[in-house]
Amino acid sequence: MTAFRYDRTPIPEESKEERVGGFGEILEPYRREEAITEARRCLQCAMPFCVQACPITQDCRGYISLIAQERFDDAARLTLRENPLATVLCKTCYHYCEEDCVMGGRGAPIAIRHLKRAALEHGRSDLAYVARPSNGDRIAIIGGGPAGLMAAWDLALRGYSVTVFEAAPYLGGQIESIPKYHLNGTELAYDLARFRNLDVKFELGRRAGGDLVPERLLQDGYSAVLIAVGASSPRHLGIPGEELPGVFYALPFLIALNTGPTGLIGRNDRQIVVIGGGDVALDAARSARRIARDGSVLLVYRKGREAMPAGTEEVEGGEIEGVRFLFERTPVRIEGAGHVERIVVAATRVGPPDARGRPTVAIVPGSEETIPCDTVVIAAGEVADIGSLPAELDFKVSSHGWPEGRKADWMTDVDGVFATGGKSIVYAMGAGSRVAQAIDAYVAAKRGRPATPRPDPFGGAQPPSLPSGYGGPTWQL
Repeated sequence: MTAFRYDRTPIPEESKEERVGGFGEILEPYRREEAITEARRCLQCAMPFCVQACPITQDCRGYISLIAQERFDDAARLTLRENPLATVLCKTCYHYCEEDCVMGGRGAPIAIRHLKRAALEHGRSDLAYVARPSNGDRIAIIGGGPAGLMAAWDLALRGYSVTVFEAAPYLGGQIESIPKYHLNGTELAYDLARFRNLDVKFELGRRAGGDLVPERLLQDGYSAVLIAVGASSPRHLGIPGEELPGVFYALPFLIALNTGPTGLIGRNDRQIVVIGGGDVALDAARSARRIARDGSVLLVYRKGREAMPAGTEEVEGGEIEGVRFLFERTPVRIEGAGHVERIVVAATRVGPPDARGRPTVAIVPGSEETIPCDTVVIAAGEVADIGSLPAELDFKVSSHGWPEGRKADWMTDVDGVFATGGKSIVYAMGAGSRVAQAIDAYVAAKRGRPATPRPDPFGGAQPPSLPSGYGGPTWQL
């Protein structure tokens, strides 16, 4: 009898030397036999905490069971039944499901995200979603990121004709900024290919403003409008020298790296400094490490390591790859004669709580120190670019910067106009799914028909149901 295994089946990955030598994917997929072995560690809990932790209620317990039975085609289909961006998520999701896996209390949690990837890579994933008969209503979505794409899929499955307007020349929003050591760049196109039979149109290069405002879209015959623009404009530090050549903001920096330009950074014998402590800051630091050649990368964060919002996987990855960390420091000014030459930082300490009771950060007097560098990358967060949208929408802006409708169903103060977003890809998708349900209920009520549950996206007779034992979500948007 084989002893039960508490340790995770090792996930193949690149060595440190291979990582910093380029942007190849770090994690390699499980081989078929490895995936089966890992799936058979799953206890198939009667109360699926993993599912309850997922913002899109992905039935991970179900596809893990199918993999354990060597039914990879069925596992892929089950995965795609609830997750239209599964090829992206199987490499980038923060796997909240694994944090709630009961196996983590005795050993390592099941490698749920990696098993999702195994389902798609070893099972048939080149499927197409099935269109439903049109209900005659059109929905406009402003924003082609994860929230907008999820809502478009959800609404199209219910019979709506959906048009997605995206300001950028590409879809995906911040997915485009994810470094290629996580995503090789083909995943989103592969996911969107499954939309091919749905009544979803994409108009790229269409920025909100002018004739692309909710009131005009409603006048043009759309039954509802969803604003899902996310938070994509960099937040500035507001310190002297921020305008110097050699200062970059993290999201544009990462997008530029993904499109392949050279010469982003300065002299390679100097230091690159990244300001911030979130996942975007770690992406910027780890990417900078790959293009720094003989240079070095220092990440400066205003609090201690334990307070960093970045995921443990990202922080540990940065450490492995040679990123250095300077904690409890905040930038004061950036200096240089026509180009960045150094950054001045000061020590910090915990200050009095703010209006919400959260601890603040205060500068320690007389603690300034100078760090030589020729490149600074600022990852201080993002805000939404909503200046071109009407003020009467009266958005609620989330703590992470995206706009939301103030009402319980995410409707704004303008009837028929909704707004939502999320703090990560999967949270944004969850928000997109729930606002699609709210939009369907709103339009259906106006038409005197019942709201429509999301049908089986592959044309089955019954809509998908939550797995047995599901007791409600444990996540919060």
